[in-house]
Amino acid sequence: MTDPLIQEFVASDNYRLQGRVWSPSAEPPNGTLVVLHGIQSHSGWYEYSCRKLCDAGYQICFFDRRGSGLNSSDRGYASHWQRLVNDVIQLLTKRRSQQKHSNHKGPLILQAMSWGAKLAVVVAALRPDLIDGLALLYPGIKTLVKPTVFQNIQLKLAQQIRINRKKIEIPLKEPALFTGEEYYQNFIKNDPLALHQVTVSFLLANRELDRITEQAAEGIKCPVLFMLSGQDQIVDNSATEAYFEKFPTRQKKLVQYPNARHTLEFEPNRDQIVADYVDWLTDLISSQKIS
Repeated sequence: MTDPLIQEFVASDNYRLQGRVWSPSAEPPNGTLVVLHGIQSHSGWYEYSCRKLCDAGYQICFFDRRGSGLNSSDRGYASHWQRLVNDVIQLLTKRRSQQKHSNHKGPLILQAMSWGAKLAVVVAALRPDLIDGLALLYPGIKTLVKPTVFQNIQLKLAQQIRINRKKIEIPLKEPALFTGEEYYQNFIKNDPLALHQVTVSFLLANRELDRITEQAAEGIKCPVLFMLSGQDQIVDNSATEAYFEKFPTRQKKLVQYPNARHTLEFEPNRDQIVADYVDWLTDLISSQKIS
């Protein structure tokens, strides 16, 4: 199986984003996947599936979000929602440019897990020219884990007195929320790169992303894939299924894995899950050739 290279991407504000990039041995690749992780996770959580996708002929560009994972500077901080969105747009723009100047004609897919789906939907709506498909795995757009009324009051007060760098605990302390597998619960519990706190400004950015995603789906016309975990205790699957219906594209597919807890990467049947994803990618490529 292919090992990743740790690469660096310099954002427009000179923040140095670190990430893992998997490149298949055969050229050109079948397609390129730009991947976004969840609020607590990072690219290191998803090495197994990324290797399998790479072995299937896809290039995977998985840069950790600023302040997360491999990026130790300004942990949990984002100045505003546009900064987070712009990071993704810049990554996609670079990959799209590389496509145009090479013999790589495969699709460019924006893939996101959990919280990262918020960013992905906003980017897909703002810059449809940069992607050929959108894959959202257990998307954290409609969630069961929500801030309390008191926490919302605290956030509003913090905004008013401009303490944007004050850190707040992410309400996902229990590894059992992510997986029922004990091995991976221990992995999450002991992961030194996992993010456990975010700043007030990050939460304000998150709130704005929530507002924008509510209507963003209606403008996304590229092929869309949703993969849901049937036993999810973080994502509200019923509300997510209703949100899925907002996408106007005819090329959309929703798959649910009844016994999965949240993070599909940690499920015993993850080989089948990756195979299902590859099948969707293959169908997308075939439809592009026909059109």
